[in-house]
Amino acid sequence: MNSAPMRIAVLVSGSGSNLQSLIDRCADGTIPAEIVLVVSNKPGVYGLERAEKSGIKTQVVQHGAFPDRAAFDQELIRVLDAAEVNLVCLAGFMRILTAEFVRHFTGRLLNIHPALLPNFPGLGVQQAAIDAGVRFSGCTVHFVDEGVDTGPIIAQAVVPILDGDDAKTLGARILKQEHQIYPLSVRLFAEGRLKLEGRRVRIDAPTDETPEAAIINPAPTC
Repeated sequence: MNSAPMRIAVLVSGSGSNLQSLIDRCADGTIPAEIVLVVSNKPGVYGLERAEKSGIKTQVVQHGAFPDRAAFDQELIRVLDAAEVNLVCLAGFMRILTAEFVRHFTGRLLNIHPALLPNFPGLGVQQAAIDAGVRFSGCTVHFVDEGVDTGPIIAQAVVPILDGDDAKTLGARILKQEHQIYPLSVRLFAEGRLKLEGRRVRIDAPTDETPEAAIINPAPTC
């Protein structure tokens, strides 16, 4: 007898393009799971419309309606527990979560960040990477811990920083990779292939690895 599919909740604050990538991959069977709830701290955002178009239940929990972060997070916990979710995915959720919330969902709370962590945590990271003069940026999927963008890393994608880049062009290039590695990470979680060993995330049956592989920017000419 087949077991019920894993239940996912996604938290959004905006347009929800990463949410859409997860919806699409759940719909086509790439991710063996079901998104059962999308929660936003803001009403009227496009992420809610994306969910509604796909027949996914939505709920708004406005942070401004609560006296403090702890009370807001308690309501989030209540809503998510009532939905009996196995995994919570942050997808452009623009709230810093309390330690109590993070502990409640330890090991089943994922986030995607538009930089190569541990470098450039926080906000404004595309411009920060350009200003720092680094040759590469990218994105990172990680388990959430009690710090800001400090949790164990699951997957990363690398993109070059080009001479003519600004934050917008670099951000667009990174976003394309976010839509690849977030569904990949959620699939690995749903398949039970992620193993936390301290700060390392081990992946059972990893894909082909090439120890000599490297990405160089600017590309060698000889």
